[in-house]
Amino acid sequence: MTIRLALALILLLAPLSSRAAVFNPHSFTLDNGLQVVVIENRRAPIVSHMVWYKVGDADAPQGLSGMPHLLEHLMFKGTPAVGPGLFSKIVARNGGRDNAFTGSDFTAYYQNIAADRLELVMKMEADRMANLVLDPKLIDTERKVVLEERRSRTDNDPAARLREKMGALQYDRHPYRNPVIGWESDIRAITPADLSTFYRQWYAPNNAILIVAGDVTAEKVKRLAETYYGVLPARPVSLRQRPSEPEASGPKRVELRDKSVRQPMWVRDYQAPSRRQDSLRDSHALEVLENILGGGATSRLYEALVVKAKLAAAAGVSYGTDRYDMSEFSFHATPNPGVAMPALEAAVEAEIAKLIEHGVTEQEVARAKTRLIDGAVYARDSLSSGSYALGRALGTGQSIDDIESWPERIERVTRDEVNAAIRAVLVDRNAVTGLLLGEAQ
Repeated sequence: MTIRLALALILLLAPLSSRAAVFNPHSFTLDNGLQVVVIENRRAPIVSHMVWYKVGDADAPQGLSGMPHLLEHLMFKGTPAVGPGLFSKIVARNGGRDNAFTGSDFTAYYQNIAADRLELVMKMEADRMANLVLDPKLIDTERKVVLEERRSRTDNDPAARLREKMGALQYDRHPYRNPVIGWESDIRAITPADLSTFYRQWYAPNNAILIVAGDVTAEKVKRLAETYYGVLPARPVSLRQRPSEPEASGPKRVELRDKSVRQPMWVRDYQAPSRRQDSLRDSHALEVLENILGGGATSRLYEALVVKAKLAAAAGVSYGTDRYDMSEFSFHATPNPGVAMPALEAAVEAEIAKLIEHGVTEQEVARAKTRLIDGAVYARDSLSSGSYALGRALGTGQSIDDIESWPERIERVTRDEVNAAIRAVLVDRNAVTGLLLGEAQ
C-alpha cells in the first residue's frame, strides 16, 4: 500500500472529530482589531509573513476600477522610514523574496525569509500599513507601469480579452464585471487624492489579517505583532456595499476572433454560489463535482472528450469557492486540429445534458472525496498552502473553522447533494459561452 493511499484511508476511517483540522493554526486578535494567525511548521528555518487586506477591485469606487491594484504597486514606493524601492531591496539583501497580489475581494503582501529575519519584515510591513507616501510623480510613473502591464497581459492576449468580455457579460451590475487590473480609461482617471482616500479608508489594522507560517511559535509572533502592529490605531472602515446582481435573464454568448490565435478555445461559465454565500449548501457539492469532471486525466470530461471521442486536446472544469459574493462554475475545451468548433461545442453540451439527466454515481463521489481529502493532507507539508488557504478564506468573510473542518464537510457530501447542485447551477439562463477563434476559423 502506498503512503498516499494509507493516509487517505486513515482520514476516511478516523472519527470525524479527530480529522476536522487541516493546518491547526493559532489565532488571536490585537486590541486594534488586527487578526493574527500562526501556523507552526518546523520543516525548515524559514517563515512566510503575509498581510491580507479585506479589500479588492470589487470595492473600488465606480469608474475607478484598477485602483486597488495600482495601490498595491505603490505600496512598494516608500515611507518616511523606508525610501522608494528600498523595501524589496532590503528583503533581498537579507536572503528573502517578496511580492504582492490583488484580487476582486482582497489584496495581499508577503515575504518569505529566514526565521531570524521575521522581526525585520514585520517592522517594515507595519510601517507601510500606516505611513505610505503617495508621491504624485511616483503615482504617474507606476500608472504607466500598470498600463503597460495591461497591454502586455490583456490587450495583447486574446484569451485574456475573451475572459474579460465574458466577465462583463456575466454580471450586469456587480463589480465582478470589471477586470482586477482595471479598464484603461479608469486607470487613467485615478487621482492622487483618490488613492489617498482609498488607502486611509481600507488599509487599517482592523481590516487586515496577519498570517505567519513556518519556524515560529505563536508566543513569539504575538510579542512581535503587539510591538509593531499593535501600536497602529484602528480606524473606521467602510462596509462593503456592492450593488446586488439581478437574476440572470438568459444565456449569453461572445465570440472573439484574432489573427494571432493558433489554438482555439471554448469556454462556458455558469454563475454559482461561493462558499460564503452558500445558503443552499451547494459549494462543497460543487467542489466534489469539479473533481469528478476535471480532476486530471481520469476525470469524466477529459476521458469523454480527449480519450474516447478524440475531439479535444484538453478539457476540464474550474470552480472558485473563495469569493465574497457569487462565483462561477466553468467548463473549457480546446479542439484537436481539424475539429470544427461546433462539433466540439455539441460534444461538451451533450456531456452537460447527460450530467443533468443522469447525475453522478456513488463511486465517482467516493473517489472524488478521497482525492480531495488526500490533497488536504499534503497541503500541510507546504509552507505557503495554509497561508493562502486561510488568507483567501478570511479575506472573503469565511472563518478559520470553514477551512479546518473542510475535510469533514467534504466527507459528508452525498451523491444526492451533488446531483441537486448540478441541477441548481447548470441552468441555461446562468450561462455565458465564449469562443476564441483565429480569423480563418
